[in-house]
Amino acid sequence: MTSQNASVHPAIEYLAHQTPRPGQIDMIVEANRSLSNGGFHLAAAPTGIGKTAAALAAALEVTRKSALPKKIFFLTSRQSQHRIVVDTVRRLNHLRQSKEKITLVDMIGQSGMCVQPFAKESPLVFSILCSQARKSRSCMPWITTAPSLSQRILDGPLHVDELVELTKIHRENNVLTQTCPWKVARESVKHADVFVGDYNHLFDDGVREVSLEAMGVNLSDIIIVVDEAHNLAGRIRLTMEKRLTPTIVRNAAMEMEEHLGVLQEQQKMDRNLNSEEIDLFSWGLEVMKACRRTFSELFHSLHSSLPTGKDEQKVEASDFVNAIHRACDMTDGILGQKTITGLDDQITSPVSRKDRLKIIQQLLANVEIEIDTDSEDGAFEPDSHRFAEIISCINRFGGGTAMTLIFDTKGRDGRITTHLLDPGLVSKPVFENSSGAILMSGTLYPPEMYANLLGLPSAKTTSRSYKSPFSGSRRPVLLAQDVTTKYTERGHAMTMKIRAQIEALVKGTPGNIAVFVPSYKMLNEIFADAFFPGIRKVTESRDWSKQDIDGIVDLLRDEKESGQRILLCGVFGARLSEGIDYNGGILDAVACIGIPNPPPSVLNDSLKEYVAERFGRDLAWQYTSTQPAINSILQAMGRPIRSVGDRALILLLDKRHSDRVYSKCYPSDLIMSSTSGPETTTSFAKRFFAKVHTTKDE
Repeated sequence: MTSQNASVHPAIEYLAHQTPRPGQIDMIVEANRSLSNGGFHLAAAPTGIGKTAAALAAALEVTRKSALPKKIFFLTSRQSQHRIVVDTVRRLNHLRQSKEKITLVDMIGQSGMCVQPFAKESPLVFSILCSQARKSRSCMPWITTAPSLSQRILDGPLHVDELVELTKIHRENNVLTQTCPWKVARESVKHADVFVGDYNHLFDDGVREVSLEAMGVNLSDIIIVVDEAHNLAGRIRLTMEKRLTPTIVRNAAMEMEEHLGVLQEQQKMDRNLNSEEIDLFSWGLEVMKACRRTFSELFHSLHSSLPTGKDEQKVEASDFVNAIHRACDMTDGILGQKTITGLDDQITSPVSRKDRLKIIQQLLANVEIEIDTDSEDGAFEPDSHRFAEIISCINRFGGGTAMTLIFDTKGRDGRITTHLLDPGLVSKPVFENSSGAILMSGTLYPPEMYANLLGLPSAKTTSRSYKSPFSGSRRPVLLAQDVTTKYTERGHAMTMKIRAQIEALVKGTPGNIAVFVPSYKMLNEIFADAFFPGIRKVTESRDWSKQDIDGIVDLLRDEKESGQRILLCGVFGARLSEGIDYNGGILDAVACIGIPNPPPSVLNDSLKEYVAERFGRDLAWQYTSTQPAINSILQAMGRPIRSVGDRALILLLDKRHSDRVYSKCYPSDLIMSSTSGPETTTSFAKRFFAKVHTTKDE
């Protein structure tokens, strides 16, 4: 069905635009068709097509026609995307004034909505402090109810910051009543049509189980919309990265000893306390003391066996697990003599090796210690919990080839890190048990690759790459054939050529320019002592705070309005290239230096081996290196085009883009022009900006 004749489709009723944009109705119809069959639609939908409005239109039409109540979970990786969803639903309700309103709840992480002083602590420390405050009933907002506030949330969509501010002034029966914003938002989800939140709400097992139960929502009744879906696989992998050092093992033992001491003091005051729990922690403490020895031996062995000139190597999961089993074997205790109670699962003797790991993991996870938020070093996450997390991760995935453990020499004694190679092991059951999903991104390319990586069933999955309205006249792509960052061609002379191309772009561009490079090291090499006449250089730093990042858009806008220019220099995949919405046409051009292929590493070798095993060697290099690299560039290329009235020039500074191995990774409708030197670049830029101007959206 084409966009010309698709406008009669009923899903148009839920479109938050008076006039559909090019390709938008196609996306609505195709996503709607897939969702109606309980399937999954992957949309490589460029900026400007209106993918947020399209996804909501398709999903709302399906939920409203469903015989059973359905709910939309619109998941994003960045808080800035929340505002777009809320504003879209507001616009939709305005267009549907005479019809039933669409209700929405917007949430971010618990600490981000908290009104307590300890909200400033790190996420994991905050979680512990919040839990303690709730258990002791010392958190007044948590125990304070505000029945009418939930209805206010549903009366009209609120940005999360608006909700937080509202809770500070809300009144019940004319009495100021401050309740927990996060709690009231979560309780309101069960009555809403749309929930807006982070990936973790569904793709972190622990968060999902707790959240859905508290919300009163079943996964089978949820239609999932994943925005910026190219980030989902990486986010899942990052969630499963757990690290262990000898110091963590030592501290975990000390924390268990502190916890046991508290239990023993409590028992002195109350003889009715569970003595079996104390016996269990006493045994666990002896095991942890032995673990200090067995893991010290393991780390020493790993250091000794490192290949010459290398600082990392694989670790067999069995070696990690056996270090715990050897510690158990060294410990005399209760495990062979009685039923083990006081844990999440009751375990009856004789205890298997697998159950021993579960017992140790649960004991570590249940350790409670006093956290000092006034310490000069700041509050910290208990290392017993860190140890529990890595054991849980290895128990779950360490039995096959989908997870690899890597030892490296960073830190005082080195560290062991878990890496999940197959994010589909986490995402597949979530999608399969849901009521369907839309996955979308401007760089979800090729969508079939992401379907494979996320474990979507081929029989129920559809995908399409939608044509960008900016591929031609409003966003030309210029490829410089005289430069490269290929390792064998690097050097001072090449750096000077790259700088000359940047200066040429500056000469031909009237406004602000963003430049992105593969690494902070290269950023320093190219720009540290570089000067470009007529423009002020602002260079991204690893040390920038959230406030620094948040101020970038205002800086660019203020400078442009005052007739000044900024050369914004950042790194692919970092916050400037993906985390900021450069709206309002504040960027006139983007230059992409090099190709951000991942550097050689044990992890990348393991990933290639696993992908080759799953999908074949022909796809291994594309899935793990070239396609992710080009998609990072596509993300950067999309930064200046945020609405249909924007225009920008893209300059690719690496001749390798024309090589077949990379060119096949670009969308088929993307056309590149060539420049052979700085003079050509300046001329091309001047012609473009003289001919094409920024316009206001209709």
